[in-house]
Amino acid sequence: MQIKKMKFCTVGMIGLIAFGMLWATPSAEGQSPPGKLARIGFLGNSTPALEAHLVGAFRQGLRDLGYEEGRNLVIEYRWAEGKYERFPALIAELIAQKVEVIVTAGTPATIALKKATTSVPVVMVAVANPPGDGIVASLARPGGNITGVSSMALELEGKRLELLRKLSPKLSSVAVFWNSLNTSHAGGIERTRIAAKALNIKVQLVEMRSSEDLDAAFAAILKERSNGITVLADRVFLHNRARISNLAAKYHLPGIYPYPEFPESGGLMSFGPSYEDMHRRAATYVDKILKGAKPADLPVEQPMKFQLLINEKAAKALGLTIPPELLFQTDKIIR
Repeated sequence: MQIKKMKFCTVGMIGLIAFGMLWATPSAEGQSPPGKLARIGFLGNSTPALEAHLVGAFRQGLRDLGYEEGRNLVIEYRWAEGKYERFPALIAELIAQKVEVIVTAGTPATIALKKATTSVPVVMVAVANPPGDGIVASLARPGGNITGVSSMALELEGKRLELLRKLSPKLSSVAVFWNSLNTSHAGGIERTRIAAKALNIKVQLVEMRSSEDLDAAFAAILKERSNGITVLADRVFLHNRARISNLAAKYHLPGIYPYPEFPESGGLMSFGPSYEDMHRRAATYVDKILKGAKPADLPVEQPMKFQLLINEKAAKALGLTIPPELLFQTDKIIR
């Protein structure tokens, strides 16, 4: 299997991706509406520091389209700090600011926006199963005030377990981190169970709804003696990536994660789409909406190719050797 460069499609149409740094402010390459100050909202799941690279990719995408904060664009930022219960209040603040569009990532935040407004356009990023969770009518015709980029997370859960078994052949029992506040996780658990059954791997469900649940989660893993972990896509887990990676290393647990930030923080491996690229693509949707397009008419994009990252130092610490087959598939080895 080749899993190299990342591409996106909008139901049959390939999108181009622009790359950039967070706080750089190059001259705009595109042309935004002259004389108009656009006001948009950005609902962050964690903190500005932890999502700096994602916000940076989004802002770079806007600059490439001719938008520059302070000149023709204002972005109202609100941060949940990993606490989903804060979403309603933060959304109310953004709506009170009369923003023209709100950008957010993940299923819980997007569902919170769907409940809060049917009039303010919403650009979602990295939502696992938008039609299945009732966020849009279909990928081709969203039908409401929400559109954006899907992460196709459900389809990836079984593949992640297969990859973890290849790197850790002795894997016999896997602890699956999930969040009951994330409605997409029911489907993710089902896909993981199917893959685990085929691989003869026992599944232990470990619920984590907030940062405060992390120590209890690992205590439960040690009690059940699972010898590996996998994490379903959720921003609470991304927010706690360093702690999860450190505890997995401490207890000698090989793990596979949905976000590249995990192996970059010391975790063993990750497999999934580029979340930076998805945030960059969100700028295209914002631009179209600001210029008059309706979310209902903008098809939801899906990633077509995915990235595999392995932390070589973490593998060595776990006594694991990367097999040639897996090495060939790897997009990046972190040393």
